[in-house]
Amino acid sequence: MTQLAPGTRLADGEWHRLHPATPLLRGGFALLAVIGVVVSNLRERLVNMFLGGRGLQEGDPVDFIVNGGLLPLVLAIVLVVLLLFVGLFYVSWRMHTFRITDEIVEVRSGVLFRTNRKGRLDRIQGVNIVRPVFARLFGAARLEIDVAGHDANVRLDYLSSSNADALRLDILRMASGLRRREAAAGGVVPGGAVAASTGPAGLAAPVPGTAIDGAAAPGSGGGSFLEDRLNEFLAPELDPRLAPPESVVTLHLGRLLGSIVLHDTTLVFAVILIGVIVESSLTGHLFIAFTFIPFLFGLGSFIVRRFTRSLRYSIAATPDGVRVGFGLLTLSNETLPPGRIHSVQIRQPILWRLPGWWEIRVNRASKSAAKGADGQRNTTILPVGNLDEVLRVLGLLLPGLSDADAALQLRAGITGSGEAAGFTVSPPRARVVRWFSRRRNGWAFGPAAILLRRGAIWRSLTVVPEPRVQSVALRQGPLYRRLSLAHLDVHTVTGPIRAELGALDAADATRLFTELSDAVVTTIANDATHRWRSGEVPA
Repeated sequence: MTQLAPGTRLADGEWHRLHPATPLLRGGFALLAVIGVVVSNLRERLVNMFLGGRGLQEGDPVDFIVNGGLLPLVLAIVLVVLLLFVGLFYVSWRMHTFRITDEIVEVRSGVLFRTNRKGRLDRIQGVNIVRPVFARLFGAARLEIDVAGHDANVRLDYLSSSNADALRLDILRMASGLRRREAAAGGVVPGGAVAASTGPAGLAAPVPGTAIDGAAAPGSGGGSFLEDRLNEFLAPELDPRLAPPESVVTLHLGRLLGSIVLHDTTLVFAVILIGVIVESSLTGHLFIAFTFIPFLFGLGSFIVRRFTRSLRYSIAATPDGVRVGFGLLTLSNETLPPGRIHSVQIRQPILWRLPGWWEIRVNRASKSAAKGADGQRNTTILPVGNLDEVLRVLGLLLPGLSDADAALQLRAGITGSGEAAGFTVSPPRARVVRWFSRRRNGWAFGPAAILLRRGAIWRSLTVVPEPRVQSVALRQGPLYRRLSLAHLDVHTVTGPIRAELGALDAADATRLFTELSDAVVTTIANDATHRWRSGEVPA
């Protein structure tokens, strides 16, 4: 069993303990809050004791304790309770251990009731690091490993910031297949270190605690404790040295505010609010306006949540996947390894049409009871961006769609209509069910992906990588049978995106069903994106 110090190698198969400040960060603040309440209730006595003033009211419980000679007993009880809490926190910290092997991440916790939680590295969907504002004062961070399955995530809270960054790098490398490749080549470094290599797109994989150019990363422990904490608070959310500048996409504050004001949810609330105000003014029934107050709280919660979650937002390419970071005081960043995105959707609310803004959402296999690293399930990869930024982010999420030909096809899928760029659209008779979007409603095969385009007012494009397709289904209702149309469903993992397309010509839908089914079988057999480093030669 080893204690954690900055720079400790954690992915060595041995059991380790968490950051020494973990008891305080997880439960100690609740104890401090209780002490604060007690002190607050005694404020009049404290003011009278040190500054003098008017006498205290009769029946004061402190007077009863002092006059009854119970003060030593009460102080002893308080001391015993405090020592008991401190002892329980310490024992809980001692019993909370973890280890990382070549196959799993395992966590043991609990004093009276022991729990053992495991996550397989080959099922990892992402690795998140959250730095709450209070934890940053101690140089600590929470690391959460997203594992495919319901509530299968594994959390390590808390580690030192430098250890969390280094451990994420090691976990991603082992999940990538590099460790096994090194073992087969006899290149495993003693002590669990991982040999340097290059990642996807030729990006050099940094050594833990360093940036891509070899310089020390912020918060890596190069100075004194206070100096490190100050540097960490002043440093940008994404160190410019950790990712190539051309791969970084950031979110502008003005665009963020505009997107919230012009969002569909805000529009619906505004229409309802205007209706309530008009109704109250005409009828004189003010109670109607009061019934709308809960809706205002809901709108405020939506705006605050969306705004705070998108502050200092950045998306960047790293050797082991796409890094999404955000936060002002509490910082969160998540790395999505290659092959873990099951579908991508680009959508445009109607009021975003004029400024030309778009939103990108994804489906992922992980489901957490805590809904992700920051208390929310992160399925929105780009909250708002223009078309060029959307294409850059798509190139990061799906590298096979990053060349010039794929970009032309994506542009046609996002903003175009008709049969350009290889799209097959609904037949003229589909106008009965697709009044405005008949020429936009269509599909096309991209590089190892299927593109589903729909919507003339609320436009969207869904991209499903062929290796991530779980099944394909065709269905027809009575009206579709009469019109010789069909509805296609491309099934992936559960999420906000439904990959489906209706009002297709029945013959085209049957052809798509056959070709997509065959392509999926072939692509899955040759897919190695989930082991993105398995073919590399270790240094």
